[in-house]
Amino acid sequence: MEEETVMSSASSSIGEAASGRGEAENFEEEDLYYIPERRPSLDLETTPMDNSHWHFVDLALTPAQSYKSMCSDLCSEEGANETQHKNGPSTKVELQRADSYSSCYSFDSDDCEKRTLKVKDRGEEPEPEKLEFIQDPDELKHPSLTVKFTFQTICETLKMLTEDQFKTFKSKLRDYYRQYFSSSHSMDRVDVVDKLLECFSHEVSIQITKTILDMMGKNKEVTHLQNMCTRNAVRYELCQTLRKKYSEINEDFSVEEEKRSFDDVYVDLHILSKGSNGPNTEHEIMSIEKPTNKRQPGGKITTADILSAKNVEESYIRLALLTGVAGSGKSMVVRRLVLDWVEERSHQDVCFVFPVSFRELKQFEGSTISLVEIVHALYPETKQLNQEDFKCYDCRIMFIFDGLDEYNGNIDLSTVEIHSDPQEPANLNTIVVNLLRGRLLLRSLCLFTSRPRVKSCIPWDTHYNEIEVQGFCDPEKDEFFKKRFKDPNQAARVIGHVKSFKTLYIMCHLPLFCSLVADEYQAVFRERGPQAELPTSLAYMYTKLLLALTRHFRQFRAPAPLSPDKEQEFLLKLGQLALTMLEQGKFHILKTDWPEISDEEAVSRSGLCTEFVITPVVLYNEKVMCFLHPSVQEYLAALYTYLSFRNQDKNVFEQVKIKLKGMFKGHRIMELYKAAVERSLQHDDGKLDIFLRFLFGMTRKTNQELLRPFCKPSARVEDFAQDAASLIRKKMKENQNPSRISNLQQCLEELGA
Repeated sequence: MEEETVMSSASSSIGEAASGRGEAENFEEEDLYYIPERRPSLDLETTPMDNSHWHFVDLALTPAQSYKSMCSDLCSEEGANETQHKNGPSTKVELQRADSYSSCYSFDSDDCEKRTLKVKDRGEEPEPEKLEFIQDPDELKHPSLTVKFTFQTICETLKMLTEDQFKTFKSKLRDYYRQYFSSSHSMDRVDVVDKLLECFSHEVSIQITKTILDMMGKNKEVTHLQNMCTRNAVRYELCQTLRKKYSEINEDFSVEEEKRSFDDVYVDLHILSKGSNGPNTEHEIMSIEKPTNKRQPGGKITTADILSAKNVEESYIRLALLTGVAGSGKSMVVRRLVLDWVEERSHQDVCFVFPVSFRELKQFEGSTISLVEIVHALYPETKQLNQEDFKCYDCRIMFIFDGLDEYNGNIDLSTVEIHSDPQEPANLNTIVVNLLRGRLLLRSLCLFTSRPRVKSCIPWDTHYNEIEVQGFCDPEKDEFFKKRFKDPNQAARVIGHVKSFKTLYIMCHLPLFCSLVADEYQAVFRERGPQAELPTSLAYMYTKLLLALTRHFRQFRAPAPLSPDKEQEFLLKLGQLALTMLEQGKFHILKTDWPEISDEEAVSRSGLCTEFVITPVVLYNEKVMCFLHPSVQEYLAALYTYLSFRNQDKNVFEQVKIKLKGMFKGHRIMELYKAAVERSLQHDDGKLDIFLRFLFGMTRKTNQELLRPFCKPSARVEDFAQDAASLIRKKMKENQNPSRISNLQQCLEELGA
């Protein structure tokens, strides 16, 4: 019965008769079958059978047992054979005569013969020649070689072959890997690649493809495959660099160690598809008309829409300018865009993204260098790329130049020579100007970010899209504080506190201002506990904004810091203009009427002002200057009033001083505050109300400490908070106007009294 069971591997079943019946029908199959001689019936006695002359033959593997899993990292032909011997069935076929035939006897017949397939000796079939790779697969080992990339790349390369060439490719595969591609005649390109990755590792699959293509003389396809692998490795290394650089952000400037994931703190910004939408004119008391330029306002977009494949295909515009006032979140948009590309959330049609800030470009000033060399210096992993990768259509690159307003070079479009080769050395100014011209990167995408003033640097005949980021809307303000404060109770307290000061909440449309407020409140919680009382001074937060713009951020945009005297002079001139415009009810002014104030200093460097375009008449545009926000204008007017007295012993309300002289006893500065209150109460429209709050906020010691850099060392510091509070209470009793009383009450809160 053992013989009978073992021989069941042949093509016939146990019950088939193989006697002389039907012999005539079997002549035509003589080359496949033979009829064994009749043998006596098997003796089933208990006498042990003589098996000394038996030998063993391996049973052939089934198709399922010879299948090699796709998850195998390396499956060569020799390794597959070893696996088959190791994991194959242990059943042995026992033969009495190895050189002639085998027999099987059925249970229902003592006299039956079975047709048995002839087994060819494996030694008769020559072993296939081993394919010698043109490159060691170990040299290709890289984390970037994923299943997705390898599959897509080999498929794309094979699509470059004609049908006849593809048949030749499959024929070569059969010659060298008969075990896996014996039935490759019916395989298409996807099937071939699928089989390669099923039987071999990623590196070996690529080397097999490359070697066979090289044997066929398909040098173009070999080069394409090699370039794709190189680009993929460079992209992987570049993503690692960008992820390390942009994925974490320091929320609180006062605590260097406190870093959080950017995705955990980022809040969507309000981005419009068109620029020159004008400043934010939302105000707590007044209704300020927003100037218009007769252009349709832009629609809201996301960072994924900036230079997206769809927009570029429709408009053929590859240059974009992202504008926004100081602190509106332009650099946050850049960070979001870069990380979305790194994490494959957007812009996957782009092979490489190179963010380059103008702060980084300053190191190349005065040297002759090419754009490609700049990229190599900032991102060393790109040195593996070929020269053509920066020019070819199938390798789209996006350059992001952040902070054009920080560039101090002379952008003169009429005198700078045309430069169109990114590999040709030139001075930095030539490179920047030709980038703005759109000449240097004809096939790449280019995004500039800047404060509004420098948008005129782009030539009129250059096609580009202007995009504007306007900061936060109200829902995003709340979301920002919820993300900044991990404790929900603290976040709720902060949101409620900020909303109780309408001007403070309005100003939080600037992400920079939101960050300053959060920093201050976090410091209070750290120092005084989670139940500590939060600051109530509006002037204090605006002073922190002033210092951030004129001290911290200005250092990146100016060749040298202003001397204390120059700084005071600039702020006094700007504040004087702010007060004059405020009393006249103006919140923007034509650039031609701009007094002796450097618009470059006011707009590009300090960021306290902004510039936009209006269209007063048909086919004519005028540039208009205004302050960062109407409340910033009111703060600067109050700062001018305060510093004029502190530094110059000057009362800006001199005409009132004559009438009030001797009417108020106490510090001389109280004459200034008395005059300011009288002037504010004269305007029923409340245009000096916020100005008055800021002016009283200047008297607090915490604010005076912040303002010390802008005051002369010899200036006297007097504590007259109690006298100021007494003045306000007196005026509240004298005045019966509810709106005036309400504003005076807020002035009292500003004093902290």
